[in-house]
Amino acid sequence: MNQKSAKLKRPVTVEMDYLISLPKDYEKQEKWPLILFLHGAGERGDDLELVKVHGPPKLVEQGKAFPFIVVSPQCPKGRWWHAMELSALLDEIEEKYKVDADRIYVTGLSMGGFGTWDLAMYAPKRFAAIAPICGGGDRQFGKALKDIPVWVFHGAKDRAVPVERSVEMVEAIKSNGGDAKLTIYPDAQHDSWTETYDNPELYQWFLKHQRINNETE
Repeated sequence: MNQKSAKLKRPVTVEMDYLISLPKDYEKQEKWPLILFLHGAGERGDDLELVKVHGPPKLVEQGKAFPFIVVSPQCPKGRWWHAMELSALLDEIEEKYKVDADRIYVTGLSMGGFGTWDLAMYAPKRFAAIAPICGGGDRQFGKALKDIPVWVFHGAKDRAVPVERSVEMVEAIKSNGGDAKLTIYPDAQHDSWTETYDNPELYQWFLKHQRINNETE
């Protein structure tokens, strides 16, 4: 049979609803760090109120003032986070808002924890640090993530996503010379996110990091 070469060039339309919170003194500063928060499977749908149930958007709703731009998209019902779509969202936010491109952080819980790993593997040179919670990823990508500071959280008694999923990712990064640390809550089940997001140390840790290597390989 004869074969011939061909090339696909077709734009992909991305539609996504999201919440955005700007720092109190947004206009007084030239650029701001950004946190992208990815919710879990239970908050999927077309009602942004669901996104406020956990994590940074919950805290914003309660009146917490973050020194970050906080972006919290919603995944449609029956779907999963897709790195290409999330990357397009970040492109849009960077175009519209005063984002410090060297201080973009990603965090998420459960399905959003998996999404955090996936997005970091998709564009490892884009992020200053990531904090996946009770998720997991492909440990073969440990080398690709070795230059990103990573802080992983998981409950030791998690029956929905075994803690081993986080352990193996941290080990894969460390074995490639990367900077990854793991916090395991000994008595926590699947909800390892409430304590994590209530901890000011997480946000202080984010702010300690900025993207160092902007070069592409």
